[in-house]
Amino acid sequence: MTVPHLTGNYAPVTEELTAYELPVTGTIPAELTGWYLRNGPNPHAAASKHWFLGDGMVHGVRLEGGRAVSYRNRWVRTTTFTEGARGRDSRGNRDLVAGVANTHVIRHAGRTLALVESSYPYELTCDLDTVGPHDFDGKLTTAVTAHPKTCPITGELHFFGYDVFEPYLTYHRADAAGNLDVSRTVEVPAATMHHDFNLTAQHVVFMDLPVCFDLESAQAGTGMPFRWNDDYQARLGVLRRDDPYGEIRWFPIDPCYVFHALNAHDEPGRIVLHVMRYPSMWRADSHDFKQATLWRWTIDLVTGTVREEQLDDRVAEFPRIDDRLAGLDTRFGHASVSGSSGALILYDLHKGVSSAHEFGPGRIPAEASFVAADENPGGDGYLMTYLYNADSDRSDLVILDAGELAAPPMATIHLPSRVPYGFHGNWLADG
Repeated sequence: MTVPHLTGNYAPVTEELTAYELPVTGTIPAELTGWYLRNGPNPHAAASKHWFLGDGMVHGVRLEGGRAVSYRNRWVRTTTFTEGARGRDSRGNRDLVAGVANTHVIRHAGRTLALVESSYPYELTCDLDTVGPHDFDGKLTTAVTAHPKTCPITGELHFFGYDVFEPYLTYHRADAAGNLDVSRTVEVPAATMHHDFNLTAQHVVFMDLPVCFDLESAQAGTGMPFRWNDDYQARLGVLRRDDPYGEIRWFPIDPCYVFHALNAHDEPGRIVLHVMRYPSMWRADSHDFKQATLWRWTIDLVTGTVREEQLDDRVAEFPRIDDRLAGLDTRFGHASVSGSSGALILYDLHKGVSSAHEFGPGRIPAEASFVAADENPGGDGYLMTYLYNADSDRSDLVILDAGELAAPPMATIHLPSRVPYGFHGNWLADG
């Protein structure tokens, strides 16, 4: 039987490679010095029960002075990878070291961390070797979301962990030096899947949505143990950042699911969120994915209501911004279009319009990271993404001018290996 998440470009690659002086079509901007890293599931046993469950593999390209110096791909050597350990320990407690570390890769306080929402982060070296699990000097007692937010003003890392047992949701904050200084329970009525959240300069906003832990699905072991629940009230929870142990205000919204938020910001008396919204998710099983489009939610802190508006009808995912404007009123954001013909969409959130770079049939981009061209947040920059070419069954790293998105790529870096479809990553500049 064909398993969709193990075929085509979902299929895992079987080798770890290192290659030097990669061929390039076009010109790499000379000021770019650093690593482009992206994480994703790549089951080393060439099998997994769901796309979300494969072992993490990080793919990295090193750029220096206009050259593509090297490519390497490495599995994250978690205890699940090396020992087959996962799940719960002998006392029934959640094993937070076991995990697949397959969803994101970030840098905070000098550490490069591979993330998955079911366990601790795993630290990597600059060459993508695995250092080991990171638990903030023993202070961390929950899993860590794969979507932490770094405040560009304070340098703080805001994140959460969720579990299928109480406490279901815990909010954390680490300072710019990497010290965990806030951990508090967030009261929710059931075990729901919290994949992402929102950060503004003044608030943290949680998304408590009706994809709930399902014991029957967990016992069946055929995929993710979560299903849609028509009886669960979708809602947004607002916490003031200057009172991290204070009251959380909850605001009901229409039923939906959100894997990924684009950005959020404060306005007088309200909070504006931009998210990729699904009308529902996983009604029949966890292999059933609906289609997401860009929506705006405006939380009125005075009236206690939320205005919900669809902004675009084109189906897209993996939204990103210039991360130096996270939590602020950024004008631009972008997202990726897959399907039979790939594209990158650039949203002008102030004017309410969009433009796109169309890659064409069989050319499918992954999530694209914004790479700054200078020190001016919101200024010039590039979009960088892995691009899969179905005709050649190969992948490239493509660099686009974010200000001239419809123009041909500035540079196409040809890779020695296919990069399977994956999740999230970042440009990690030197210095």
